[in-house]
Amino acid sequence: MAEPVQQTLIIIKPDGLKKSLTGNILTKLSETRLVIIGARVVKVSRELAEEHYKQLKDKPFFEDLILYIQGKRHNCERVLALVYQGPGAISLVRSIAGATNPEEAEPTSIRGAYGRITTKGVYENVIHASSSPEEAEREIKLWFRPEEIVLPIFPSKPISRKDCHFLEWA
Repeated sequence: MAEPVQQTLIIIKPDGLKKSLTGNILTKLSETRLVIIGARVVKVSRELAEEHYKQLKDKPFFEDLILYIQGKRHNCERVLALVYQGPGAISLVRSIAGATNPEEAEPTSIRGAYGRITTKGVYENVIHASSSPEEAEREIKLWFRPEEIVLPIFPSKPISRKDCHFLEWA
């Protein structure tokens, strides 16, 4: 039985960009044979960071995590956000990304090869990958507008604001 077509959000985090690992990471991700259907460079606002990591709000490392994804720790205030699509996209990408903890990740995985743990215990693991179809949808809608994705993956609706026309997630 064929794997269902899925979408997944991938973020190459500030440490990955600062260390010029973008090409290496994209090369590893190309092994999945998935298709990129959205890509953008983002300066991460505090609001976006907090919403992205809202499930970790009560953790003692939350503030360090927010500063990390915003690039404040690496003097590189941008990330590369990507949407990949294809059969079994979430498990394929997570397998290549490796375990969240870089010390537990396979050495040939992205996190195993390029990640580290800071002295404060923050996992600087260079990449984010959605953990489930539900999280992928939430995250993609958080990071992308419908017109930034080249395929219609979720329902959207046209809206008008002050003579400007946009698509908005329905």
